[in-house]
Amino acid sequence: MDTIDWGPFGRPLFDDAAAKGLSRVGVIDVGSNSVRLVVFDGAARSPAYFYNEKIMCALGAGLTKTGRLNPEGRVRAIAAIRRFAALAKGMDIPPLTAVATAAVREASDGADFRDEVLRETGIKLWIIDGKEEARLSAQGVLLGWPGSYGLVCDIGGSSMELADLAEGRVGRRVTSALGPLKLREIKGGKKAVKAYVRETMAQLHDEMGNSTGMRLFLVGGSWRAIARVDMERRSYPLTVLHEYRMTSRQISKTAEYIRKSDLQELRSRCNISDSRMSLVPLASIVLKELMRTFKPKDVAVSSYGIREGMLYEQMPRELRERDPLVEACRFVEAKDARLPGFGRVLYDFVKPLFPRANWQRKRIIKAACLLHDVSWRAHPDYRAEVTFDNATRANLGGLKHYERVFLGLALMNRYTSKTANSRFDALFDLLDAGQIKEAEILGKAMRLGAMLWLTSDEEPGTLRWKPKSRELTLRLHEQTRPLFGEVAQSRFNALASAMDATGEVIFTK
Repeated sequence: MDTIDWGPFGRPLFDDAAAKGLSRVGVIDVGSNSVRLVVFDGAARSPAYFYNEKIMCALGAGLTKTGRLNPEGRVRAIAAIRRFAALAKGMDIPPLTAVATAAVREASDGADFRDEVLRETGIKLWIIDGKEEARLSAQGVLLGWPGSYGLVCDIGGSSMELADLAEGRVGRRVTSALGPLKLREIKGGKKAVKAYVRETMAQLHDEMGNSTGMRLFLVGGSWRAIARVDMERRSYPLTVLHEYRMTSRQISKTAEYIRKSDLQELRSRCNISDSRMSLVPLASIVLKELMRTFKPKDVAVSSYGIREGMLYEQMPRELRERDPLVEACRFVEAKDARLPGFGRVLYDFVKPLFPRANWQRKRIIKAACLLHDVSWRAHPDYRAEVTFDNATRANLGGLKHYERVFLGLALMNRYTSKTANSRFDALFDLLDAGQIKEAEILGKAMRLGAMLWLTSDEEPGTLRWKPKSRELTLRLHEQTRPLFGEVAQSRFNALASAMDATGEVIFTK
């Protein structure tokens, strides 16, 4: 029986049988433009990508004109799926889950393609309709943002889907032919394309009802490519696409930037494939009209979509409801920390220093405490940099960009007092002065707490903070006295100095 009081963290779930069954889950997504295999590893709420490979096949190219799958793309897709089946066998993972979307469901030879896949590879390919595609994409968003509300827009090569999210549930869903591969086949030039996009978007708005003014989540490769161009245009310092935010004005400027740019030169600078870049101008027309019609209050790019939605589908409900950031960090702590479980104790130790922290800030503090020791194998000269890189670039769900930097800076301060004039200075600009100071305090508090560990479930002492009188008191159990040497005293003094406080250490029995 589990007798440990897990407090605000809740009992860990990644060791449960239902969660362990999710380790090494493989999914294949056969889209209109690309075929991709993703293998998720680890049963944490925000699992890592053990393997991720995409092959651009353009199955949907020419579909409007011929009604059939692109013959060359079909050959490439079969070869890709055959390769993925062999990889899955080599990885010894359970049977792959495979779905096909717009191109295969619309093509007259789609069923024949499905049968060929089964015959040639042994993989059963599920051809899903547009509303099911929208549902799975929206569930992918829920993997990263549990309890989300807003409008999910997933663009593929041949279609574009919309889905409502409210209180963490998927509501109304619609599908359309606004994929750039389809738009490329419209006759009459850009004027005709814009007219078609405008008319179709108005119909979608009527079908979706009161979706205007909501948060918009963008899912799909073309949206991510536009976001990458937006980063390039703005000289944005962090190139992680997940949770990247854009405004309507920024999107308009980027659409114009794309229109005026040499696409090959821009493709090279942004590291976007030729086949993807060729679709970006048409996708930007769709995005501008989407913004004009639905008038979202803010826009977030999601790297999670249909593949992550397929994983979410298999998660037990209790795991779905957990915070993806905290659960992922707990999984990493259990795997890599020297004293797994101490992160929970450390959180209780440092939290009195942040009495006004809301639930959003508390979850970042929890994450920092869980990750405070997972990079101990790195060389001491680079440990601070490694922790910052891990926090800012790791695949972690439910983490805004400025929160990534805050988390990284706190962990950096855990290992060094010298964070200024580093190669990360441009990233620090995503934080205000108050956030930088708070990250320093958190880092120094973790640095102190790490000196005082006893066991993974025994508190070394308590911090007491009086903001009005600027008094910081450290109360330590008598058994901790041997641990509190010169270095620990120096770290306590550094914490007090960062808080502009007077410090006192008291030993109690």
